[in-house]
Order: sequence, then structure tokens, then C-alpha cells
Amino acid sequence: MQDLERILQLRKIIEKYAYEYYTLDNPSVSDSEYDRLIQELIILESKHPEIDTSSSPSQRVGGIVLDSFNKVQHKRLMLSLGNAFNEDDLYNFDKKIKEILKKNEIEYICELKIDGLAIAIEYEKGLINYGATRGDGNTGEDVTNNIKTIRDIPLSVSEKRVFEVRGEVYMSKKVLNELNKKRSENNEELLANCRNAAAGSIRQLDSSIAAERKLSNFMYYLVNYEDFSLNKQSDCLKHMKKMGFTINENFRICPNIKAVIDYIKEYQDKRETLEYDIDGIVIKVNDTSTYKEIGYTAKTPKWAIAYKFPPKEVMTTLLDIIFSVGRTGKITPNAVLSPVRVAGSIVQRATLHNEQFVLDKQIKIGDTVIIRKAGDVIPEVVGPVLSKRTGLEKEFVMVKNCPICGSVLQKIDDEAAHYCINTNCEKKNIESIIHFCSRDAMNIEGLGEKIIEQFYNLNIMKNISDIYYLHNKKQLIKDLDGFGEKSVNNILDSIENSKKNSLERLLFGLGIEEIGEKTSKTLAKKYISLDKLRNAKYEELLLIKDVGDVVAKSIIDFFANPNNIKLIDTLKKLGVNTDYLGVIEVDENSLFYNKTIVITGTLSFIGRNELTQLLENKGAKVTTSVSKKTDILVCGKDAGSKLEKAQKLGLKVIYEEELKGLIKDE
Repeated sequence: MQDLERILQLRKIIEKYAYEYYTLDNPSVSDSEYDRLIQELIILESKHPEIDTSSSPSQRVGGIVLDSFNKVQHKRLMLSLGNAFNEDDLYNFDKKIKEILKKNEIEYICELKIDGLAIAIEYEKGLINYGATRGDGNTGEDVTNNIKTIRDIPLSVSEKRVFEVRGEVYMSKKVLNELNKKRSENNEELLANCRNAAAGSIRQLDSSIAAERKLSNFMYYLVNYEDFSLNKQSDCLKHMKKMGFTINENFRICPNIKAVIDYIKEYQDKRETLEYDIDGIVIKVNDTSTYKEIGYTAKTPKWAIAYKFPPKEVMTTLLDIIFSVGRTGKITPNAVLSPVRVAGSIVQRATLHNEQFVLDKQIKIGDTVIIRKAGDVIPEVVGPVLSKRTGLEKEFVMVKNCPICGSVLQKIDDEAAHYCINTNCEKKNIESIIHFCSRDAMNIEGLGEKIIEQFYNLNIMKNISDIYYLHNKKQLIKDLDGFGEKSVNNILDSIENSKKNSLERLLFGLGIEEIGEKTSKTLAKKYISLDKLRNAKYEELLLIKDVGDVVAKSIIDFFANPNNIKLIDTLKKLGVNTDYLGVIEVDENSLFYNKTIVITGTLSFIGRNELTQLLENKGAKVTTSVSKKTDILVCGKDAGSKLEKAQKLGLKVIYEEELKGLIKDE
């Protein structure tokens, strides 16, 4: 048989065996036979470099090495899910769906919430076009080469139209144990848990490493289901399986919310018996034709919710309490624990938040304490086991001075927190740089905690703006131990790329107190530019959903500080983008959506230009003259003839106080 014929035959056979193993769960050959065929194919393809291998099963072994990941703009946002933590949350979710659809009962579909990494894959003309991580929902990382190493993701499909599937990449418990056994034998650091191992593997620049990790995948969402005339999520799952994708067969169609709760209880008990980690149950309305009617928030679909399992709790000994200094100067007591495994990883530290938390919980050094992971992620101390006290425990005493610079701490009673207010405290400065460079902020790869601390101590980088002057110190960095031409170039390239980030990343990176990722994105979408936010008024900020008194004051105080203004001006001069670059999502359920609105009179709480922008962001069309086509007249003081005309035409009139409430509620 000619080589070309054998190559084509091998590709067909191997894909058939992969489909049997991963999709049908009914393999007809052994793993060793499958591996032998793969090796034969690789050898033959290496003899014929002229043959296209982009969709060949040989891609499963990896081998492509990248300098960094390219960015992928998601064609449709990868939204996260709202969370439910108890039955009341589920009944409230069910109640809202019933009210929207005007039905007495809703058919749901329950699916296991796999604890892995979300991915999106687009196919075009039957082949993988790209595979990407979720990223921030708008933009993800191109991990196509690593995606191709996962054996239960088909490299080619019979469907030729463009479509996108989304799913979860995970590592099985068996594979994790096997990998950690080898790593232990080689004196390598063990992989903490299945989720971290999967996420770390899919983000390897060398695809051969991803291939070695033996990742798996379940697909759960066919994005453009309408193109396939599919009206049920359950049918979407079945259709994806038919196309060659692996789905989780443990899904169940539930006729009502009571059946959903029964399913949750069942799998909460079965959780430990599964071959993979799950951290909850995803509940979706099964009828996909209702999704547009049910709608979306800016961040989540309203037709689905994730029930999170309660965290696992274990007991261990609190050996000591040490104090850390954060980027804002906040002093945090931290528990030093006798190492214990919690939800898949070893825990040796846990935050104790502040002095009042420790006193309220009556925690003492030497106590046996209960530990759990909040959301299966962050270790926290639940409290002491009083029955196990011996009398040898030591009382907790809050420090009076900064553990780094020795400055006297200032206590803020409203927060029950202590702060180091020394502007020259080195730990504060280092932490602020670390936060600015972190993945969820400016995402500057290569500038990790240890390197930032090293650069700081060597006076290479003493503040945030110094990051963007590092290109002037390239030779100095190259002369340091552990830094070569390539690693330095990668850092500098990542710094340069960070200048193109959207405003919400910069806002989060600046470390404004009380401003997290979610609020940063909300502010960026509303104000579009940092300059507009910088000039925002306190009363105006209070109108924004999820922005209360504390957050509004924090924003005003931040921009009132001349040091912060100096930093922002410097970053702008250095070419750092200060505008929002994402898609402004319009809430179709907004009162103002698709309405023609006229503004008249003087409004005391917001300028006319700002209000116009806000209404347009909600999908309204703002015009200047009242007519029969006008839907709403927004009316301030001294309204005049436009109000009279609107009243004659019987139009809806919204006055200032009502407008405030409507904007805030949305």
C-alpha cells in the first residue's frame, strides 16, 4: 500500500477509535493499539511534509511552541452564570422565569458543573478554525494548538457550516494521580488539584506539554443552535454528540424545580464517586426558543443558574497568626495551619480578615479549627472547635505597628481594619505593582511576584509607572541571573501589549479601594473614558447600579489625590490606553430599550450629555423635538412648551425623582 493511502486510512481509523472511546464510551481497541497507530501515522507524515496535517490525529501529540498566546475576540460574549447557594435561591429563580413566561411549570435541564476551564471552539468548513479560553468574556487566549491535543475534541466534523461549541476542559482524578506519582518520583512540585492542573495545562506555550497531561473535555453549549433549528437544550446536547463531541451523559430533563432539587441532592451524594471533579449543578430552561424572551443581564443569562455545592470542611491546628500588608496598607492577620487537604489541594494559610473577625470567632493560637474553601477556591477559617481546647492556647493580640516599616497603624472603625499609612512603605508599593501586573488587571506576563520584588529591591522598578520604562533598562535586566534575551523580550512585549488593554483592566489595576473587577467593568462601560470618570460627581455615581455610598466616596477620594492624578497623567503620556474598548451590551429588558426619548428642562443630578449617553447605552434613541413618534419625555425644572405638547399628545412623562429611581434600579 502506498504511503498516501495508508496515511488516509490511518487517519480515518484513528478518528473512529477516538469516537468510540470518548463519545460512545465503548472502545473496540486497547490504548496500546491506539498509540501504536498514532506513532505509525506520525512516522509516515514526517516522510511527506507536503501533506496537510492540520486536521490529522497526529496533532494530538503537540509539539508547537509559542512565544505567547494571541488574543481572540469572542463573536458572542462568553457570559458567566449567576449562582444559587440554597433552595430559596432556586425557588426565586424559578419564580422569575414563571413570571416572564407566564407559565405554571417550567421544564429544566440539569447538567453537572465540571470543575475545569471553559473553552470555545469555532469550526469552519468542517475543521477547527480556533479554540479560545473564556478570558474576560469579551476576549480570550488562542489555545488552538493545545485544544487539538485533547483526544475527545474532533479535529474535523461532517458539518461544513460555521458554528461554535463551548465546553469544559478538565483533568480526571485518575490522570492527576498518575501525573503526581511521576512528579513525586522526579522530585517535582505536585499539581494541586484537577482544576488547576487543567487550567495550567491548556495555557502551556509548548503544546507537547499539554498533550502529556491527557486532558479531557465535555461540550455543553451549541452557540448558534438556531441555525440547526434546535429548540431544546437536551436536543442540542444530542446533536453535538451526533457530530462527534463528547457530552456528559448525566444530564436530566426535570419537569419542575422540585425535580431539579431532587437531582441536586442525588449528585451531591454521588459527587465523590465520579471520575472527575464537579463543584455544582447547572440548571437551564430546556426550551431554547424562550431564551431571548427571558433575556440577559450585562454579565449573566437569566435562563440559567449554577447551584454551588456547600464547601467541604476539615479540621486542623492553628499553629500561629502572622500579619501581611496589602497594596492599600491594610494589615491582615493570617492563620498558619498544620497542612491539610481541602477540596483537592493542600492548605497551609488562610485569611483571618481583621482583628474583629478573630475576636468575634474567639480564635486562639493553638486551637483546633475548622477550615473550608469559600466557593471551593479560597481557604477560610470557620471557627475553633471549643471542645478540643487544652488550656495551652494563646490569646490573639493585634499588632500596633506595621510589620514591614514599623509605622504606627491607624484603625478605621467603620471597617474594623488597621492600616499602614506610610506612603513609603515598601510592602505597600510592591503589592500595588503586583496587583497592577496581575492577570485580572493589566495581565503583564513575566512580571510575577518574585520578579517584581527583585526589581523593586534592585531599584529597577519602584512604582507602577516604572513598568513602562523597563525597556530603557533591558541590558541591566539581561545581566541578572536567570534572565536571557528571550525572557526579557517576552516581558517587554507583554508590557507593550498591556498599553492596548481596555479601560476596565486599567481601572482594576489602579487598585481603587472597593473597586473590584465587576465594578471596574460597570464604570468603564458607563463612562467610556477615564477622563469622564475622573470628572464624575458623587451624586451621579450613586445612580449607578451596585455603586453605593462607600464606593462612590472611594472613587471621589481616589481622583482627589494629586499623586493618583500624576500617575494617570504619566501612564497616558507613556501610551497606556484609557478608553473602554469592549462591546456596550444593551439590556433589551430595559424600560428605555428601543424607545424614542426627548429630554427637556434642567436636571440637577446629571448633565444632559451624560444622560443622553446613558439612555443610548440602554438602547434608546434620544431626539430633540416632541412628536407622535416620541415614547417618553424626560422632564426637569422649567420644562416649558415641550411638556405641554407631550401632555396634549398623551405621552409618558418621567420627572427627575422618578428618573433617578428608574436608572438606579436598572
